[in-house]
Amino acid sequence: MDHIDARTAIVTGGAKGIGRGCALDLGAKGFDIVLVDLLDEEMARTKGEIEALDRRCLTYHADVADFARAQEVASDVVAQLGRIDVLFNNAGRAMPKGLLDITEDEWDRTIAINLKSCFNWCRAVVPTMQTQGAGRIINMSSINAHSGGVTSAVSKFAYAAAKAGILGLTRSLAKELGPAITVNALCPGLIKTETPNAVIRAREAELVSGIVLNRVGTPQDIAQIVSFLATSEPNFITGQDFIVDGFQWKL
Repeated sequence: MDHIDARTAIVTGGAKGIGRGCALDLGAKGFDIVLVDLLDEEMARTKGEIEALDRRCLTYHADVADFARAQEVASDVVAQLGRIDVLFNNAGRAMPKGLLDITEDEWDRTIAINLKSCFNWCRAVVPTMQTQGAGRIINMSSINAHSGGVTSAVSKFAYAAAKAGILGLTRSLAKELGPAITVNALCPGLIKTETPNAVIRAREAELVSGIVLNRVGTPQDIAQIVSFLATSEPNFITGQDFIVDGFQWKL
């Protein structure tokens, strides 16, 4: 393997679904990959797929809501791979409960996994990116940050609140960390992964009828945008919010 000057990308929630698809696409574009997840079996499988692309892949069992663990992982990545070029804050958790059903602990955990995790990992990698003089941060928000969690949504108000918070964090950090580090956000609509959720399975035809491009999205749709933001040169994009939903006109 020729890994001289290889770029390194960290993908949280990289074991499966959108994270896996984006990790594989970045690997195919020459990045060494760092996977962070709690799903060890799936993470090992994705690691094997990345290594089959002739790229290095490190895996870390970690709760993204754990601030100290993010610091530990980032330090170890630099020790082993020498640099951190891209952070894709992809990890998240659904929360389908409404206001009168959700518990305080469930609210706190939803905010911790979906929003606090972005702070944790940005804080962990930015010193290295600043030392390098360059870096790309991509945060996973959601179309629900704009629309709110409607009745048909997989997740409702707590998830939508966390994802809206990511947009504020993204814009603020873009101002704070520029020009060396860019910070952008993605707002996917309905995305069908290898283990699609029950809502999509039960109502796919109905849901597709509200999408102008007449299909639900795939991890590859998100991977195209992630790879573009990770690799585009020259780059004049930061603080932006990319809606990737096929234009969902029925929300």
